[in-house]
Amino acid sequence: MVVTELVIAGWTGRDEAALRKHIRELEALGVKAPKSTPVFYRVAASLFTFSDEIEVLGPDTSGEVEFVLVKTASELRVTVGSDHTDRKVEAIGVALSKQLCAKPVAAQSWRYEEVKPHWERLVLRSWADGELYQEGPVSAMRSPEDLMEKFPLKAGFAMYCGTLAAKGGIRPAYKFAMELEDPVLGRKLNHEYRVKVLPVEG
Repeated sequence: MVVTELVIAGWTGRDEAALRKHIRELEALGVKAPKSTPVFYRVAASLFTFSDEIEVLGPDTSGEVEFVLVKTASELRVTVGSDHTDRKVEAIGVALSKQLCAKPVAAQSWRYEEVKPHWERLVLRSWADGELYQEGPVSAMRSPEDLMEKFPLKAGFAMYCGTLAAKGGIRPAYKFAMELEDPVLGRKLNHEYRVKVLPVEG
């Protein structure tokens, strides 16, 4: 997958109660609620990575599992990724915080047409340092069609499509694992990465 443009879709929850819960989680960290939803943040395509290790500045970052849409010249593909974000900077500006961390993603993907008929059966999960951190159906977020209607994807674009509330609250981890399960076709997409924390000097 060659990605030349990267988009992070935020505040994409379908369930208003769940969306408000996630907004409250972030407000507890000092993040202002959005004026409208969803929001499409543009970040550097170079942040899109298949790496199993990322480097971050300081201890205030965390991952969040998302389904990721990738538009090629001939088709739409779906995979699983983590919108790793600097939570301290998020309180200053969400767009800036999105730009500061690499966005790990699984190297494998599925053709969207293969899963579209049973899309709402797909399940996202993540683990922070081996502990279940997030779990829920992709139907918790707006559908790919809904998101692409609001932000059309051209060839070379990738879009992270929103996340689930964290079990026990948002927190950092040194190892973050994630998966997208297709129970209908009996398969999973997985990726795991380590977080190397660099010291903050000055």
